[in-house]
Amino acid sequence: MAPVPRHALRRAAPALAAYLAVRLTGLAFFAVWAHRRHHGVWPMLATQWDSRWYLGIADHGYAHELGLAYDHNNLAFFPLYPLLVKAVAVLTPGTRASTGLGIAMLASLLAAWGVFAVGDRVAGRRTGVLLTVLWAAYPVALVQWMGYTESLFTAFAAWTLYAVLDERWLWAAAGSVLAGLTRPTGIALAAAVTVTALLSLRSRFSARALTAALAAPLGWCAYVGWVGLRLGRWDGYFAVQRMWHNELDGGAQTVRWLRQLFGQVSRPELFLVVVSLTMLVSVVLFGCAVWDRQPVPLLVFTGVLLVIVLASGGVYFPRARFLLPGFPLLLPVAGYLARASGRLRALVLAATVLGSAYFGAYMLLVWPSAP
Repeated sequence: MAPVPRHALRRAAPALAAYLAVRLTGLAFFAVWAHRRHHGVWPMLATQWDSRWYLGIADHGYAHELGLAYDHNNLAFFPLYPLLVKAVAVLTPGTRASTGLGIAMLASLLAAWGVFAVGDRVAGRRTGVLLTVLWAAYPVALVQWMGYTESLFTAFAAWTLYAVLDERWLWAAAGSVLAGLTRPTGIALAAAVTVTALLSLRSRFSARALTAALAAPLGWCAYVGWVGLRLGRWDGYFAVQRMWHNELDGGAQTVRWLRQLFGQVSRPELFLVVVSLTMLVSVVLFGCAVWDRQPVPLLVFTGVLLVIVLASGGVYFPRARFLLPGFPLLLPVAGYLARASGRLRALVLAATVLGSAYFGAYMLLVWPSAP
């Protein structure tokens, strides 16, 4: 029996308070730096880069054809977030950009709660709190409070994984379908639900588990199929991805970037170094997760997510952001910190929070091609 919401919220309160403290620290650091560079905080959080694509979809809908220009087709962006922005904006004051930012910030709190719930269930309350803090202090965590889909997707991912761990199969299926309508990497969550549900059938048959296994990929498949119908070709969605140079290449592009970045004589760009280290550390942490024998759904989700991000071509600099929903990768670190001395834990967390605040602001204010 799952705890009643009030009790669950009370148990998660320290994690949510810590999450807010970390993110407000990052926001304050960014605001001060932006003010000194004469930039507005709200426009940069609500209307920059991918936010423009989502707002464009909310305003004008999707394209009807492939077009000719590279990276100029909005069918690459999944529909749930812009649909939410359009629907909620009708009921709230302000612009759709403000609505989108509000949805992202609210989703980040639901995501932080879900991250804590998974960590608490797998390794205990202290580890759950630390896992939430580490996710809040991810190198590019400022994205969590931008008009992007990472927070919404992480909320679906965290609560879906929690439902799988609790064998609440229909809730897991619903969460997976919604995640599949939110981001392309929703297929990683669908794989986690389907694989775990099918494995559970070996011990005893469950119609709900079988339903979840079959239904989990339907959100992702529905959008991919709809794009194909809209463009009049069976490979329509994949043709769009080829326009963005995002087809799978087995990691060749990733390797080329790493060689170029770390093999150059001149000083490499700091932001790209952070992105590269984030990816490399994520691979190591996945190995640690396998060694720790994390639950199957967590391993499948993060494993498939890593494969999608590392084995794809396309732009390089957003890849740390693409890995943001993979919070189970941080469980080995959270578990270690839970057993560490109070002094070491405080030093590591302080350095992580300050580093996140700096790199988040650097991403928006200094790096010319991000977020």
